[in-house]
Amino acid sequence: MDWKLELIAVPVTDLDRAKDFYVGIGFNADHDHTVSEEVRFIQLTPPGSACSIVLDANFTEMAPGSVKGLQCVVKDAAAARESLLAAGVEASDLDDQAWGTFVYFSDPDGNSWALQQLPEWSPSYQA
Repeated sequence: MDWKLELIAVPVTDLDRAKDFYVGIGFNADHDHTVSEEVRFIQLTPPGSACSIVLDANFTEMAPGSVKGLQCVVKDAAAARESLLAAGVEASDLDDQAWGTFVYFSDPDGNSWALQQLPEWSPSYQA
């Protein structure tokens, strides 16, 4: 039986600001639906990902900025970093480890992300 992770809640203070941030770094705006005055469902998907995020202003009890260590795999960490910088996002220098090259950044609320370029020896590496 498959267990496919499809959606992760990312708690934010301002839905519009967060949506602008994520769309600005290349996420696809899949859904933006206002259910009621209290509920607005905004689903975004990183480019090429099978898993999406939902911007969370009231779905969970998580505080805005409390999600740490979200990670996406990218083909080229240096190019991904340059893309973030070009979008006005503060991104870390490249962090080369035996298990990949990483770039770190946070959204406006402080939810933190890592982008990992897999090492060539990894079975999942795609040149």
